[in-house]
Amino acid sequence: MKLLQTTPRADGFRMPGEFEPHRGTYMIWPQRPDNWRLGGKPAQRVFAKVATAIAEFEPITVCVNADQYANARAMLPEKVRVVEMSNNDAWVRDCGPTFVKNGDTVRGVDWDFNAWGGLVDGLYFPWDKDDAMAEKICELENADRYRTEGFVLEGGSIHTDGEGTVVVTEECLLSDGRNPDLKRSEIEAHLRDYLGVEKIIWLKRGIYLDETNGHVDNIFSFSAPGECLLAWCEDKSDPQYEISAENLAILENTTDAKGRKLKVRKLRLPSPITITKEESEGVDAIAGTLPRKEGDRLAASYVNFYVVNGGVIFPTFCDPADEEARKTLEEAFPGRRVVGIYAREILLGGGNIHCITQQVPKGGA
Repeated sequence: MKLLQTTPRADGFRMPGEFEPHRGTYMIWPQRPDNWRLGGKPAQRVFAKVATAIAEFEPITVCVNADQYANARAMLPEKVRVVEMSNNDAWVRDCGPTFVKNGDTVRGVDWDFNAWGGLVDGLYFPWDKDDAMAEKICELENADRYRTEGFVLEGGSIHTDGEGTVVVTEECLLSDGRNPDLKRSEIEAHLRDYLGVEKIIWLKRGIYLDETNGHVDNIFSFSAPGECLLAWCEDKSDPQYEISAENLAILENTTDAKGRKLKVRKLRLPSPITITKEESEGVDAIAGTLPRKEGDRLAASYVNFYVVNGGVIFPTFCDPADEEARKTLEEAFPGRRVVGIYAREILLGGGNIHCITQQVPKGGA
């Protein structure tokens, strides 16, 4: 497939909203022992549950390293496609392509990926195999691609309504490890060029202690054009309260690209979740990788759900707020079946359901 020298905006392409129809979904299989406890075995069982749930709604492909192909194939149902594709870790939302479309044509944006901060504050080294994932997935999808050489971005750091608006956080996009030589206005220009958007809404910060420097996908999500969900904390003594309240004020005092005031639904967070001694000791300590220490607070959020054709897959944490989250999502996505999956093992690896999935949109208007 072709490497294009133009930009999506110049070619009339846009990034669709996640709630628009999908051609399918991609995931990457977890295994690295310095991020996933016990060699990734507990996480693999949860990834298999997520893939199986998605397969009830749409086609799904799971990418695996060569030494895990047979294991993944045995753990996943037949209707899940398993493809050997070398990778560094399991976050396809961030290292895979962001798909854009113009009518029936779908293309991929291949962002420069540096593991959430490179040598400044990145989470692992090397990341070269992950940086090659977008090109390989575009090849599988027969999609031409745009490469943003020198401009670092992850899929989890952007969220769009598909109608010209994208939401990001200052904490992430202005961090020192991504594009320190670019001004805010220059970053905005790249977003407009590669996502086909008109309006950029800047939230301040993401979920408290989110190791991705506050990815937007853990604190904010569009549910439809003009409607969104915000991770919410009721406890004023919790550091998250100030973060969420600050972002709510921004959202309530802005308009989208179409001039609409946003309808904001609060999606209450679970109680703080911390790493246990047993969980900490199950992760290999390797230089250059973020350690998992007993007592560390994890960035748990229900906003990190994934929208599929006819459904929503969301994380649960055995918390009283699980059922409230389900009801809020059913209200936000009427007509879709909401499926909860216990996601602690994904959270222990530093992410959540949305982080391990990436959509391939259908063409069309």
